[in-house]
Amino acid sequence: MLHLRVKLLSTSRYWLLLAALMVPVSIQAQTWQAAVGAQSVDKAKQVIAFLPNEIWIHAGDTVNWTVGADEIHTITFLTVGQVRLPFFVGCPGFSFGAASFDGSTCVSTPPMVAGQTFNVMFPTPGNFKLVCLVHPDMTAVVHVLDTSVPLPHDQSFYDKEAAEQAKELLAELNQGQAHHHAASPNDIVVGAGKTLANAAGHNTISLMRFVQPELVIHAGATVEWTNDDPSMPHTITFGTEPGNPVPPSPNVSPDADGALHATINSTSDSAHSGFIVSAPQDQTSLPQTPLGFTRFRVTFTNPGVYPYICALHDNLGMKGTIIVLP
Repeated sequence: MLHLRVKLLSTSRYWLLLAALMVPVSIQAQTWQAAVGAQSVDKAKQVIAFLPNEIWIHAGDTVNWTVGADEIHTITFLTVGQVRLPFFVGCPGFSFGAASFDGSTCVSTPPMVAGQTFNVMFPTPGNFKLVCLVHPDMTAVVHVLDTSVPLPHDQSFYDKEAAEQAKELLAELNQGQAHHHAASPNDIVVGAGKTLANAAGHNTISLMRFVQPELVIHAGATVEWTNDDPSMPHTITFGTEPGNPVPPSPNVSPDADGALHATINSTSDSAHSGFIVSAPQDQTSLPQTPLGFTRFRVTFTNPGVYPYICALHDNLGMKGTIIVLP
C-alpha cells in the first residue's frame, strides 16, 4: 500500500510538472534607452541624429528617448503616406511624456531640448520610421518583432553604437575648414554641415557658428553671408528679433542674382534675413523645388558697432559683430 501511494504521488508530480512546462511563458516587456542628438562642449557642433538610428525590439516593449543636445528636436512617428507638417504644428497636435504607436495614428512630441525624455510603447510588430520634424535629414527605424523571434542585440550594444555614431559624426566636421570657403574679405560663412546615410536613414552634423564672427569694414561697404549647411536654416538678424523668423523683414529685397539685401543706416536699425537655406533635393515624380535663399547682404552706410545673431541658434552661441569704421 505504501509503495502504491508513493508511486501515485510521483505520477501526479510528473503530470503537474508536464502541465507547467506546457503553459506559455510570457516574455516580460522591456524598456530600451536611446538618445536624440549630441553636441560638442561649446555647443558649436550639433549631431542631428537619433542615436542609434536603428533598433530591434519586441512587441510590447517601450523605447525611452532622451534628448542630449540644446538644439531642438521632435520625436515623431507618422502614418504611411502622411503629409509632413511644420514642427510647431506637430502631426497635427502633440503627445507629452509617453505614447503608444502601432502605425494607425501619428505620434509627435513638441520641440524638446537637452534632458527631456519621451517614451513610446509599440504594441504590434512592424517596421516604423522615426523622424524629427525640425530636421529633414534626421531619420531612424524601429523594428518591432514578435515575441517569439530572438532579438539581435541587447542594450549594451545600442549604448556602444550610439556613442560611436555621435563620436564619428562630431569628427566629420572641422570648424577650421569652413574658413577657406569665403569668396572675398567681406564674405562670412554661415555654418557648415554634412549629411551622411546608413541602412536606417540620414544623420547630419552641423556647425552652429558664423565662421568669421567679427568683421571690420568701412562705411559704405557690403557684407555677404552664405549658408554652407546642406539643410540647416539660419538667419542673420540685426536689432529686434521677429516673432516669426521664417520671412525676411520688410526692408529686405532680392538683388538681381537672387541674394537678399538690406541697408542699415544706424546701430538702432533692424534687419532680418529670414531663413537662409538651400532648397530641398529634387525627387523623381515630384515637382522641382524652387531655389532657396542661401545668401544675405547688408550695406552699412555709417560707422558703428553692429551686433547680430542667428535667431534660431543664438542660444548655442551663434552670434557675430560687424565693426564699421569711417
